[in-house]
Amino acid sequence: MRYEVKALRGDETPTAWLLDAVDRADATSQMLARGYTVLAVRARTAWPARPWQRKRHFPLVLFSQELLALLQAGLALMEALETLTEKEQHAEVRQTLTQIIASLYEGHAFSHALQHSPANFPALYVAAVRASERTGDLPEALSRYIAYQSQMDAVKRQVISASIYPLLLFVVGGLVTLFLMVYVVPRFSHIYADIGSDLPLMSRLLMRWGQLLETHGTTLLAAALLVLGGAGYAATRPASRQWLLRTLWRLPGIGGRLRVYQLARFYRSLGMLLRGGMPVVPSLTLVSDLLESGLRDQLMQASARIREGHPMSAAMEQYGLTTAVALRMLRVGERTGRMGEMMERIATFHEEETARWVERFTKLFEPLLMAFIGVVIGLIVVLMYFPIFELAGSIQ
Repeated sequence: MRYEVKALRGDETPTAWLLDAVDRADATSQMLARGYTVLAVRARTAWPARPWQRKRHFPLVLFSQELLALLQAGLALMEALETLTEKEQHAEVRQTLTQIIASLYEGHAFSHALQHSPANFPALYVAAVRASERTGDLPEALSRYIAYQSQMDAVKRQVISASIYPLLLFVVGGLVTLFLMVYVVPRFSHIYADIGSDLPLMSRLLMRWGQLLETHGTTLLAAALLVLGGAGYAATRPASRQWLLRTLWRLPGIGGRLRVYQLARFYRSLGMLLRGGMPVVPSLTLVSDLLESGLRDQLMQASARIREGHPMSAAMEQYGLTTAVALRMLRVGERTGRMGEMMERIATFHEEETARWVERFTKLFEPLLMAFIGVVIGLIVVLMYFPIFELAGSIQ
């Protein structure tokens, strides 16, 4: 469920945030983990907006690329933002840019202006910009974020592209099975109505299904639509997604891969912030939301150990936030002083490992799925035609 949280940090002005959380306590704890003092928490409407009423998604990567190009061309930040505002065609995006420019004219920093629009600029992006304001190298920060987001999108595309064919196969097989059970089987049930007692058990059950579907088809259709609607609504709820994620984490093979994937995303985000000049402990707080709740608690404990002066590699190892490869690279980063670079190398290693695992899994899963669908469809056809085979044998 989405919650609107009003919070402040230090001497900053109060800021409104939109968060996905299980309840008010979860939304409050997320803001406390980021170092904010929560002033108010309010639940947003549970019903999603209609597609034609949905706000346009802010093109963050495109905005960063265009802003980087203008800054590298020699324009000042204000001139670059005004240029992007003038050429923007969508009213909502133009309004966001106008608010940023107005905040800059008031004398606020660029990161402060971005922070007032958390729905468009995530905390990770704001932190990268804030770190660049200390070093005076905003183009470098934008380049790092573009590279970071491009890498994350590449991993997502690999997973999605590997899932398309199995999903398409499952949908087509399900539609064929549904056609046989809804259209073909009821018609065969009329043919075998007079010889029902002579049918094999499984064929009789199949024919009973056809008769039931013909007699109570409208009721069954309404119940099926109700179940599908309820499942679709539940899929949009954060609590349902978190329950599904917890269930996947408990699976022996998939849970370990999900953990490695989350750690890779965590290390890449942390490496980007460290290379931008952010201190370690605030960076850990910012990227904690990228981990699931169990790992997030372990990260908070590891952060406390790091704050006490313990080596980062030892704290991460103690609370289960490393792999064998990550631990060795972290130790190398501590010796050489290149922690940000080492973390990005850790992320790259595990992202490539995850991509190879997904490819192997889909190559094994696709033929198994095809065999399962073939067996189901073949069994239905055999049970429908088995009495005809028996009748042909008796005639001979």
